[in-house]
Amino acid sequence: MRLPACIVAMEACGGAHFWGREIGKLGHEVRLISPAYVKPFVKRQKNDATDAEAICEAAQRPAMRFVPAKSGETQAAAMVFRIRELLIRQRTPLHGHLGEFGQIVPRGAANAARLIAIVEDRESGLPIDAIATLQLLVAAFRHLEAEIGKLDAEISRRAKGDDVARRLMTIPGIGPLIATAIVTPAPPPGIFRKGRGFAAWLGLIPRQHSTGGKQRLGATTKMGERSLRRLLIIGANSVMIKRHVHASARPGTWLGASRRCWCGWRWRTRWRASSGL
Repeated sequence: MRLPACIVAMEACGGAHFWGREIGKLGHEVRLISPAYVKPFVKRQKNDATDAEAICEAAQRPAMRFVPAKSGETQAAAMVFRIRELLIRQRTPLHGHLGEFGQIVPRGAANAARLIAIVEDRESGLPIDAIATLQLLVAAFRHLEAEIGKLDAEISRRAKGDDVARRLMTIPGIGPLIATAIVTPAPPPGIFRKGRGFAAWLGLIPRQHSTGGKQRLGATTKMGERSLRRLLIIGANSVMIKRHVHASARPGTWLGASRRCWCGWRWRTRWRASSGL
């Protein structure tokens, strides 16, 4: 039996984009909705019927925001970032195990050689039984570093071959990783009415608790794309830390003014820490 073309609404999840593409091929209009926007319409107990009713209610709201269905090529291109994050998270156990024996090493790829050197050093004070076990982690650590390097090379190759990514890399603090992450996993810019919409998608806008005409703004909401938001924050911090090498941080520019604010914040933080406040 063939049904006439209609609206098919679903919660946006990992498999929703695939089914959205398949249903769209049949001539139906697919609307993917964020689960956070569906939850307010759920009545009391949660079950399949209640969830379906909530999705129908949310899909009919005139001001509802929908998630555009991603193509298979876009999902495949974005997979490299998720795999990279998965491999990076798997490197952390070596830090924790060495910390149990008093070997404290700061986290980060720059300190990987120090971790391996401690395990391979016979004079490090580690128990013999622990060294034999930690050597397995070192072998896995080296394998992860090699695989992450391959993914980084692939990301750099994609960034160099994309015109938009090359333009993004001209911005201070944005390299091949962030530029490719903006071009690939992020939705097309056309769905945002203004730049603040993209900031809201990232979760970089302040949380509001306003009433009675009084605006109360708090910390960032952190309700958007976590991975890209973290990369942008790291890139911004690198610009502020290495501000002396950026020509855009000259006095009188916006970055120059932010530089003074950042220095003042760092001075106050250190003063409070030293004074015990």
